[in-house]
Amino acid sequence: MDVKLPKLGEGADSGVVVGILVKEGDKVTKGQTLIELENEKAVAPIPSTADGVITKIHVKEGAKISIGALIVSLEGAAGAAPAAGEAPAAKAAAAPKAKKKAAPVVEETEEEDDDSGEEAEEEINDAEVAAPPSVRKVAREIGLDLRRVKGSEAGGRVVMADVRAYLQKLIKLAAKGKAAPAAAAGAPAAPAKPVAESIDFSQWGEITKKPMSGLRKVISRRMVESVTTIPQVTQFEDVDITALNDLRKKFAADYEKAGARLTLTPFAIKALVAALKKHPIMNSSLDEGAEEIVFKDYYHIGIAVDTDAGLMVPIIRDADKKSLLQISKDLEDIAKKARDRKLSPDDMKGGTFTISNQGGIGGAHFTPIVNKPEVAIFGMGRGALKPVVVGKEIQVRLMMPIAISYDHRLIDGGTAARFTVDLAAAFAAITEADAKL
Repeated sequence: MDVKLPKLGEGADSGVVVGILVKEGDKVTKGQTLIELENEKAVAPIPSTADGVITKIHVKEGAKISIGALIVSLEGAAGAAPAAGEAPAAKAAAAPKAKKKAAPVVEETEEEDDDSGEEAEEEINDAEVAAPPSVRKVAREIGLDLRRVKGSEAGGRVVMADVRAYLQKLIKLAAKGKAAPAAAAGAPAAPAKPVAESIDFSQWGEITKKPMSGLRKVISRRMVESVTTIPQVTQFEDVDITALNDLRKKFAADYEKAGARLTLTPFAIKALVAALKKHPIMNSSLDEGAEEIVFKDYYHIGIAVDTDAGLMVPIIRDADKKSLLQISKDLEDIAKKARDRKLSPDDMKGGTFTISNQGGIGGAHFTPIVNKPEVAIFGMGRGALKPVVVGKEIQVRLMMPIAISYDHRLIDGGTAARFTVDLAAAFAAITEADAKL
C-alpha cells in the first residue's frame, strides 16, 4: 500500500519535510513516525497507517508536500486503514492527477457551472487554494468551491471579502436571469496585483542567497495578512514596576527551589488577565463571515518566543485559573518546546491575546502587530531607571515601556486608552500574597 499525507488540521494543507526517520527496507508498525513535517510554525510527526516493510521513500528533506502526497510505499500492509483524522478533502487531494484542475483565474462562463458528477467531486478538492481557516469553514458550509473565487491578497490568497464579492456577483447575475456565474457586462475588473520584482543585487557587490524556510514563509504571509486586513493603532504607556521588581527579587529563590524562574512575564500575564476581565472587547475576535463579535469567556494567553528558526507563539491556557508558580513553570516548558521545535499545531491555536516581551533583549517602545484573529497585542520593553514625579517629589523609579496595538474596527481609541490605564493599575495591584508560594 501507499502511505499518503493526511489532512493535518484546519487550514493546514501542506508542509516542508524536515526529517525522514526511516529508510528503505525498514520494518515499521502502525503509528510509527515516518517523517517530520514543518507546518503552521510547528513540526508534526507523520505516522505510518499500517505495519509493513518500506519498499520506497517518495519524499526528500526540504521538499514541500501537500495533502494526498505519496510519502512511502509499504509491502505486506494489507487491510490498512486510512490515517487518523484523514478527511474527505485529503482523499480527494490524492486522486489521479488527470482529475485535478487548476484554480480558475479568469472570470467564469456559463459552461463552467455545470453540475455534473465529476464537477461535484472536484469541488471539495480546493486544498491548493490559499485561504485562512475561517474562509474555508464558510466555503464548506455553503458548498462553495474556492477555486472559483479570485483571491485579492498576495499570491492569490482568498479572504472573506473575496467570497462576499463573488457571492454578490452571483446574486446580481441570478437577478438578470442567468443560470450560471458569468462576467457581468461592464463589471469593473479586479485591480491587478503588482508583480513581485526580482532585483539583481550582485551588480553592486558580493552577495549570499539563502532560501526562506517554511516557517519564515508562514510568518511573512501572516504578517502581511494582518497589516493589510486590520487597521491597527498602537497605544503607548510607561508602567512603574519598582515595587513589582522588588517582589520578584524577594521570591526568585523560592521559585528556583520549586523548579521555576520568576521573571516579569508571569506578573504581566496576571495583570493582563485582570485588565481583560474589565474590558471583554479586548478578549474578543471578529467573525468576518457572520459579521459578529465573538466574546470569549476563557483567557488563553499567547507568548511570542524568539527562536533560531523564527517567531513562534505558544499558548498558556486558562491563565486566569493558574497560580503565578504554575504560569512560571508553563512558560519555561513552552519556551523550551519552541526552541527545540517540539511544539504541536494545537500548542499554538486558540489564543485570545498575545504578549510580546522584548525586555530581555533591551528594546523600548515598539509597535507589535496584532496576531489575527485576536484583536489586540501587548508589547513589553525593557525597564529602565528614570526620574519620576511622585506627589511633589522627584524619585528614581523603574519604568517599563509598554505598547498595546489593536484592531480599530472593533476597538476605539478611548477603549484602548482605558484598557492601557487599567493594565498599568493591575501591575501596581499585584501584592506579596499573589507571589507567595
